[in-house]
Amino acid sequence: MATFEKLLVAFFIFAVAPGIVLVDATFADSTYLTWGFQHASLQGDNLSLVLDQNSGSAAQTKIPYLFGSFESRIKLVPGNSAGTVTAYYLSSTGNKHDEIDFEFLGNSSGQPYIIHTNVYTQGNGSREQQFYPWFDPTADFHNYTIHWNPTEIVWYVDSIPIRVFRNYQSVGIAYPNQQGMSLYTSLWDADNWATRGGLVKINWSGAPFTARFNQFKARACPFNGPSSINQCAANIPANWWTSTVFKQLGYAALGQLNWVRSNYLIYDYCKDTLRFNGQLPPECYKQQY
Repeated sequence: MATFEKLLVAFFIFAVAPGIVLVDATFADSTYLTWGFQHASLQGDNLSLVLDQNSGSAAQTKIPYLFGSFESRIKLVPGNSAGTVTAYYLSSTGNKHDEIDFEFLGNSSGQPYIIHTNVYTQGNGSREQQFYPWFDPTADFHNYTIHWNPTEIVWYVDSIPIRVFRNYQSVGIAYPNQQGMSLYTSLWDADNWATRGGLVKINWSGAPFTARFNQFKARACPFNGPSSINQCAANIPANWWTSTVFKQLGYAALGQLNWVRSNYLIYDYCKDTLRFNGQLPPECYKQQY
């Protein structure tokens, strides 16, 4: 068993500190539908989101969290999904919200999906990295995990890390560690930008479009207000995400990360000097992994 998996299993046997509740529940236990009730479905550990010309659909967790691991298996919209976006992300609320994104940008038949990632801190995003998948994400379910702790955020696909964003708050670079975030999923019409910058629109003759989710797990620290900021970040056994093994990727994981980034990374904001007029964001000059 991989080290990451061992730690996920091991935390179940740790004594839980007072005030900390570790959540590990199904979609139906943990989430509720927020729109598109007429055609979305939430039963047990299965969530189906549907998009047609009338409406998309969405769900979110019942409570916010601060740090932990958030995973689900997702089977994306098959066929011509151009103009659609399936989203799976963490977010707080308000104008200065934090956010950690997986978004899956639909494709014309025969063209690859795009895995779009981003992180917002205090309402500021513009930290996009995009990847082609190395598999067909519509043929079967694949695991997508956001691992978020006080040291770093890691995006995983089928247990393979594809991106890391480290905490450099000590040198003035914002990091999401003060606001609880809920987990959101949605399927929506984004044909004004999603496929080739909005040039390819949704072909509604293929509707309804359906994205399917299952095996959701939020192994995370519930956020109950300001007291949770220190509580969820405390370096104690119950907070398994603060373990040394999660402070930096190991040798094997770094090899996987470099393989993905060498072969499937198609956009990195830290390489886009034209966009930022030669003044790249400060984290682009820091070691991320």
